[in-house]
Amino acid sequence: MSVFAFDSALVRTPGLEVVEGLRAHRGEGPSYAGVLAEHRAYVSALEAAGLAVETLPPLPGHPDAVFVEDPAFVLAEGAVLLRPGAPSRMDEAAALAPALRARFDTLVELDEGFADGGDILILPDGILIGLSARTDKRGAKRFVELMAMLGREARIVATPEGTLHLKSGCALLDEETVVATSALAASGCFEGLEIVVTPEGEEAAANLLRVNGCVLIADGYPRTAELVAARGYAPVVLPTAEIAKIDAGLSCMSLRWLSGSGSSGRA
Repeated sequence: MSVFAFDSALVRTPGLEVVEGLRAHRGEGPSYAGVLAEHRAYVSALEAAGLAVETLPPLPGHPDAVFVEDPAFVLAEGAVLLRPGAPSRMDEAAALAPALRARFDTLVELDEGFADGGDILILPDGILIGLSARTDKRGAKRFVELMAMLGREARIVATPEGTLHLKSGCALLDEETVVATSALAASGCFEGLEIVVTPEGEEAAANLLRVNGCVLIADGYPRTAELVAARGYAPVVLPTAEIAKIDAGLSCMSLRWLSGSGSSGRA
């Protein structure tokens, strides 16, 4: 089964509080209108790629709840409620639980440590979970055990210092190729894969998103877009200037899966 084959996605509309979302640097915050417009463009791109997208309402009191990939992880075999490493996000997994139970026959829960979905990358031969400021060793180890319960093999890797999440700096482009920052390219995480290194100054473009035959990429990174195009893909360039102000990228705004034996297929 292709790791890029999806027919379903779950997203959450950003609430007014999104402008107070977590960010590493206390620079200018985003505008609500800007985040909402970027989110709508993102959902439209997922739909154009062939996904049936279910949109959940805003979650009051949780500025970062729009980033649904961090509190949960989904596969055709089932879903996992994670434990985000930021204290302000701890309740987001429970808020997602009803929607996931309605969509998956199997739902398990990370019950030890902390793990963010942004640190989890699916490869053709397994799943990586990166240690970071949001994912600790205990949570990563328990995640590996839960994957084994679902019939999947996962392994723990180290995320380079200064990288918020593993997928902040890498993405799988095709079955043999990963796009990564120079720091992640040198980490040894991607043995056996060809690595396309993002040009200097375009490190944030590594958080691109392959969905079926489409490659979604943030705007403002023309050299990375050229590298993707040189691989035979027509990049779908999306605005991200506002969500980038709260440390976000393309992968974190949706949960994506292919309906199968472990999902109910009602998306």
